[in-house]
Amino acid sequence: MSRLTSWKQQAARLKRDTVALYLAYRDPRVPWYAKAWAALVVAYALSPIDLIPDPIPVLGYLDDLVIVSAGLYIALKLIPPPIMEECRRRAEQELAGAGPRSWVGALIVALVWLLVLALAGVWVWRALRG
Repeated sequence: MSRLTSWKQQAARLKRDTVALYLAYRDPRVPWYAKAWAALVVAYALSPIDLIPDPIPVLGYLDDLVIVSAGLYIALKLIPPPIMEECRRRAEQELAGAGPRSWVGALIVALVWLLVLALAGVWVWRALRG
């Protein structure tokens, strides 16, 4: 198996697990603290804003890979295994079809980032003024 094939398989697995994490977040059997963590991981994975911008060669994608993978690892420890396996099966089915589309979720993520940017702007403006 070539390295490229292995990387593609890992990327597909990461995508599947991110969708599965979103499905687990919506499952009422998942504890609240696992839901909160899952929401953070999925929001970061779907967010257009990164800690290191993607145009920076290698590092731009590496931060996504490391942060999302670490977040998924922790989430897998928090979510009961039978529930996660069920969510993985549902994620594979959804990815085989059209896939999940949540405009509300995208809007919420965008609004949260706009709020963070606005608060940062106010903080910088006040720091420069006084």
